[in-house]
Amino acid sequence: MQIIRDKGSVEKKARRSPGPAVCAAGLFLLMLGGLARADANFDRWRAELWLEAKNRGIERRLFDQATSAQLDLNLPDLVLPGRSFKEQAEFQRLPGDYISPQQISGLARRGREHLSTYSKLLLDIEANYGVPGNVVIAIWGRETDYGAEKQRHYVIPSLLTLAYVGRRKELFRDEFLTALELVQEGTISITAMGSWSGAMGLTQFEPSDFHKFAADGDGDGKIDLTNSIPDALASAAKQLRDYGWQRSKRWGIEVRLPVEASCTESSPDIRRTLGEWFDLGLFPAANVGVSLDMLEEPATLVLPAGVYGPAFLAFENFQVFRRYNSADVYAIFVGYLADRIAGRAALEKPWAKLSPINNREVMEIQKMLHDNAYYTGAVDGRPGPATRRAIGQFQQTSGLKVDCWPSPALLEAGLRSRNLPAARIPPPIPVPRPSAPNSAAGTPDSSPTAPPKRASASASSNSNKPAPNPQAAKQELDRQKKKTSLLSRRK
Repeated sequence: MQIIRDKGSVEKKARRSPGPAVCAAGLFLLMLGGLARADANFDRWRAELWLEAKNRGIERRLFDQATSAQLDLNLPDLVLPGRSFKEQAEFQRLPGDYISPQQISGLARRGREHLSTYSKLLLDIEANYGVPGNVVIAIWGRETDYGAEKQRHYVIPSLLTLAYVGRRKELFRDEFLTALELVQEGTISITAMGSWSGAMGLTQFEPSDFHKFAADGDGDGKIDLTNSIPDALASAAKQLRDYGWQRSKRWGIEVRLPVEASCTESSPDIRRTLGEWFDLGLFPAANVGVSLDMLEEPATLVLPAGVYGPAFLAFENFQVFRRYNSADVYAIFVGYLADRIAGRAALEKPWAKLSPINNREVMEIQKMLHDNAYYTGAVDGRPGPATRRAIGQFQQTSGLKVDCWPSPALLEAGLRSRNLPAARIPPPIPVPRPSAPNSAAGTPDSSPTAPPKRASASASSNSNKPAPNPQAAKQELDRQKKKTSLLSRRK
């Protein structure tokens, strides 16, 4: 099977010397304005990189042409002396701006049209990979606005720059060499266009994604992720499947938080079944249906804007989205858009107006929290889930309003205090449940950090079971009534 990336790929085999890849490379360099004069450090780095490229079978002429391209120092995610760090949009824009209601509505409307247009294709994709059509369409919409978004970066120079002066050098070093392999085998053109990070095609595949996930969705014997919608959608579905997509499962639901709930319960490390979260007082938002089988699914509480926006209980497929792109807001965007394409309601709780994220201030907050044992993650200026939770824990012990969100006021409060409060981090809230007769104290399951197990059917049939506890029976009855009320609200 032959793989092609774009119309610029050179496929003719008759030309022998200097070769199609090298001819395209010469045109590519001419378009970029000639050779860049690299410093001595770059020359040493390139010499080391060549040894690795040679071991991977990359031709010297192709390597020299590709590494002579001008570096694109306007990219985000670069570490340059004397320059402030330029962050990715997922980690710089406010959640309410990134998950824009207006953008979601427009993408959902067009997504429903695509869902109808490609209905047969999407049914075949779901049969093959287990990923429903609305989810695949949502990926396409998020990544390239259904193909309308223009690709503005040359892939090879972008990857070269990120491999040399990027924050994640090792990652992009491999992506750069993989891209050269794709050029050499004719999969992509050396002039291929993509995103700033080297992602290409309608669903934005990095070079390493091509070999692992590219699929022939239209059955023509070729894979073209830029011009073939069936190929791009099938490839996205294959990637989600291989990342662990759970067939016929939801990604998450919006929930209402009770007044007494703490935002510090939002952590990837705190997992409870959906039924256990409901026991703590969380309740589905309006028009959110819950089926009986969902109550046993493990979920985490996700508060992308702390207390200043919607709350979500996220299931395993949410984590699959994060393997596609690691930002919480990306995973919520795609999941929410997929829901809207499928006809589900808009979010119940609006996003509050917040001051713009200042990544330098967030770094200062992270340092402050790290120095006082609230936070052990990277000091990277990104208000991710671990940072938000640590902020809430600091606020709890400091007597501040607990909102789990970075702000100048929080930083000032921390810096004003010479003796910051010691980290007295409370354990996760234990789930209220009926007392178990004759249960052993001090077992791992009795720990507040371990979700209580539900009784299995085999245990209930044990003839040696203890006498029933009247109080426990009453509590269980109340619990079942609450479940019945929840389940009466259908999707």
